[in-house]
Amino acid sequence: MSGELPPEAFSDLSVTGEVAVSPDGSTVAFTATECDPDEDERVASLFVVPADGSREPHRLTRHPGASSPTWSPDGSRLAFVAARDEDLSRRVGRADDETEGEADDADDADTEDTDDGDDSDDEPPTGGESGPKPQVWCFDLELGGDATQLTDLDEGVSEFDWSPDGDRLVVSARDPTDEEREYLDERKDGGPVVTERLQHKINGVGWTDTVTTYLFVVNLDTGETERLDDATAAGAFADAGGLQPTWSPDDRIAYVSCDADRPDDTLEQDLFVIDADGSNDRKLTSGGYATGTPRWSPDGSRIAFQAGDHENWYVPREIRVADLDSDEVRSVSTSLDRTLALGASPSWAGDDELYALVADEGKSRIARLDPDTDAPERVFDAQGEFRAIQGLHVAGDTAGLLVSDPADGWDAYAVSLADIDAVDAAHAESFTRLSALNETVTDEYEMPKVRRVAFESDGWEVEGVVYAPADFDFDDPDPRPTVVAIHGGPIAYDEPAFRFDHPVFTSRGYLVVRVNYRGSTSYGRGFAEQLRGQWGSVEVDDIVAGVEDLVDRGWTDPERVFGYGISYGGIAQGYLVTQTDLLTAAAPEHGIYDLRSSYGTDDNHLWTRYEFGLPWENPEALDTSSAITDAGDIDTPLLVMAGGQDWRCPPSQSEQLYVSAKAQGVDAKLVVYPEEQHSISTPERATHRLEQILDWYERHDPAVETDDTADDTDGGD
Repeated sequence: MSGELPPEAFSDLSVTGEVAVSPDGSTVAFTATECDPDEDERVASLFVVPADGSREPHRLTRHPGASSPTWSPDGSRLAFVAARDEDLSRRVGRADDETEGEADDADDADTEDTDDGDDSDDEPPTGGESGPKPQVWCFDLELGGDATQLTDLDEGVSEFDWSPDGDRLVVSARDPTDEEREYLDERKDGGPVVTERLQHKINGVGWTDTVTTYLFVVNLDTGETERLDDATAAGAFADAGGLQPTWSPDDRIAYVSCDADRPDDTLEQDLFVIDADGSNDRKLTSGGYATGTPRWSPDGSRIAFQAGDHENWYVPREIRVADLDSDEVRSVSTSLDRTLALGASPSWAGDDELYALVADEGKSRIARLDPDTDAPERVFDAQGEFRAIQGLHVAGDTAGLLVSDPADGWDAYAVSLADIDAVDAAHAESFTRLSALNETVTDEYEMPKVRRVAFESDGWEVEGVVYAPADFDFDDPDPRPTVVAIHGGPIAYDEPAFRFDHPVFTSRGYLVVRVNYRGSTSYGRGFAEQLRGQWGSVEVDDIVAGVEDLVDRGWTDPERVFGYGISYGGIAQGYLVTQTDLLTAAAPEHGIYDLRSSYGTDDNHLWTRYEFGLPWENPEALDTSSAITDAGDIDTPLLVMAGGQDWRCPPSQSEQLYVSAKAQGVDAKLVVYPEEQHSISTPERATHRLEQILDWYERHDPAVETDDTADDTDGGD
């Protein structure tokens, strides 16, 4: 195997995204995001593979991407959302009915009339500022051939589902009025942002507007489209979360929305059901929760969905079931005291059985749920301790899984429900790896060893995951430089998983430690709520205790401890460098360091209010949890990184931290990616980010001899 994993190898990675099992359980469809280094972009492609692994995955799409794979009820067709050029069959004969000038206008509209009210340069996953709108496309897997276009809405389609007979689709789409269209056209041409909305911006969406998103029913035979006027999206984050429509076996459609008087002033979402003809709109829940991902039982009598406390995200999100005959809504997972895994949704395996991914003790695992009672069961121990399940869909007698293995990358797997209770892989004969997407990286370079650790902090048992070089001996160690990688959220958790960063560091001799500090999910409500309203407290203690534990084990050199992390991973480093001397050098990324000044400049105003109160009502709470108020204590070298269009943690926050350090003579460096949001999206920038972090650690590593003359002569900038 080769030596150090080069950051530019990021372009060779494929990352699984979504999974969908065919109705008979025989075939697994999944998406995988791949890098196109020539275009410097990441593109999601669609694959299908037999659930028994009898052949390699078959690629259905390549460019320009695909999302939301959904099987038709009979399993013969596979639909997805993509922003492709218009289907040729929809253009044939059009010129016969148009004048030459009209045809020219139509061509111009296809390429230019694509603005969705977002002033940023950020492109959605499917389609861009100058490209076609996302529509629903479909492969006929019995007849073969290229995908055909099923929808043609002016503003594109964001979500969809099949009707029970497969002859219609329900889709979510924006529908601007004439006045709103005029405004959008002006915005596209560089006009001013004009808004009266409280939720005036959303990271990844841009500046919000007043255009309403509706449900539409599309007849696939005639192409006719009917708008369901009562089914509209609303709520502070409806522009990002959508309506999430799903069609019942008996021709009803479930969706989520908000009917509050001030929908931009709440994170509440309720569950609604409407007939496919637009009549009988009915609200099934009564507020107080943020609901999502509704799924109908096979007989159409019940809907399973996720629900979380809309004001307190530290409370575990749970699966609830609404009975449409009795109007009863019950929780079926509360007694587990574990939140749903990130991105999880319920999946029915019959009218009396549900499955979902839950976050449990630093691991995403499968739980079996009874729709009639709160009696969840942990299942599928065959997953093992060192794999993360990051996607689950059940159909027929098959569970399709997206699995992250620290040594193998991300891949699609399948297992028969008959083996779901297997205690280990040897007893789960059907557990099959369906893809090997990252062999070019994992076979060429040394992958890290992984070990779980537990230690005490303030009387609490806290856990972490350690990644080590392949030659590291946990039992007879020599102390290594250590990277403290801090997860975001903070409502999240770390588990043994493949991240490209890990082998980049471990192949250079570093340990990487990820601490599930108090505030992390997967350990119950009591553990998570320790951090609520008091950022910069218990998580600092836990991270420090975790590193001290590794020092005591002889694994970590205490003089060579470095930090990095995005979002709350950046925020936590702000506390570490103002309260402790733990880090030799830090790389806080995309963080918030002054909660008071971030209010209203980010898209977090509701989260801030729910957790800390309003700045003019409770300024002390915000200041206490702001690292900037202790910036005078910074003496740790800082590499501060930000996205120029990050509206979750605005770049001005990173500028404040950077200037506060630099003004005191602390060695500091600021890196801003002007076109990035609350993440790093392109291969070139992802490579640059890792190179910057590696260089920063080497520059400040006391065991590395470097020539600082150039830095001294140019002022250290």
